[in-house]
Amino acid sequence: MWTLRDLMTQRKRAVYSRKGGPNVIEIIEEEMSSLKPDQIRIDVYYAGINFADLMMRVGLYGAAPPFPFTPGYEVSGIISDIGNSVKDLKVGDAVVAMTRFGGYSSFVDVNPEQCFILDGVDDLVSTAAIPVTYATAHHMLVHLGKIRQGDSVLIHHAAGGVGSAAAQIAKAKRAGILIGTASSKKKEFVEQQGMIHVSRNDDFVKISRSLTNGKGVDHALDPVGGKHLMQSYRALSKGGKLYSFGASSAIPGKKRNMIAALKMWWQMPKFDPLRMMNSNKAVFGVHLGTWENDEIMREQMEDIVEMYRNGNLTPVVDSIFKLDEASKAHSYMHERRNKGKILLDCRN
Repeated sequence: MWTLRDLMTQRKRAVYSRKGGPNVIEIIEEEMSSLKPDQIRIDVYYAGINFADLMMRVGLYGAAPPFPFTPGYEVSGIISDIGNSVKDLKVGDAVVAMTRFGGYSSFVDVNPEQCFILDGVDDLVSTAAIPVTYATAHHMLVHLGKIRQGDSVLIHHAAGGVGSAAAQIAKAKRAGILIGTASSKKKEFVEQQGMIHVSRNDDFVKISRSLTNGKGVDHALDPVGGKHLMQSYRALSKGGKLYSFGASSAIPGKKRNMIAALKMWWQMPKFDPLRMMNSNKAVFGVHLGTWENDEIMREQMEDIVEMYRNGNLTPVVDSIFKLDEASKAHSYMHERRNKGKILLDCRN
């Protein structure tokens, strides 16, 4: 399928001009450079927004490039050009790609190993919601956690992108009880994803133990950090596994808040190895932005794509904003209004 965009040499992209609130996001247009021989150029249809993007913008994400830069870990689109040395891919292929940075753009250049071919363009909306959220959930539950049939799982921010992805992967792996914490406004959505809803203000440790006959959960996914992380640890069963993959409590508002950030870091628990030994509990720190084993990541993505094709995964897209509305999309996520994934439509 060819469009006038295939002949364009200009691209539009969103840029973080400096640290700050959503208002620091600028949209620029520029001439594209020549494509490298070992890369492909993707005509981006949709780019995913992740909470890490917000942390980068306020300057609380250690793996981010220096300002100014274009964020965006994941895109879906159509290959518009290929380098001379690229094999097994062709112009016109529908793909989903993990970009690491630069995804908020109408065109993006990536290495072939970062791409996964889709069955057709009909997949481009839902698959844009896959790479980061599903890879993060899969990395925790499957690669690190070796989730088993019947395992119980506690999922915080259960209505978000990773939360809904984790619930679907857990169900695909035939897990048992799924417990999801979220605001009361998101109760219906969380339950539709197959989780038992627990309000953010409720004692989730007590409820988790009650639902597991006093045992505690086998897996707990915590993107909150601070003192909340220790509560998640206490909700574990003996032999349970805790995954720390975020620090949302560090940015309660739209702008950089050093008091909140320092409070979160100060309240981060220090885990005692001897006590962990006695209970056989494990704590994993998860940050896919710094993960370096590309072979394992590709294996995970292949498993995720296969589950998607088999109908076991159904990405949830909450809303789609135009690329020009990137700042509005960020505000929407800051306000914790989304149920599932937020995407940017990067087509002109």
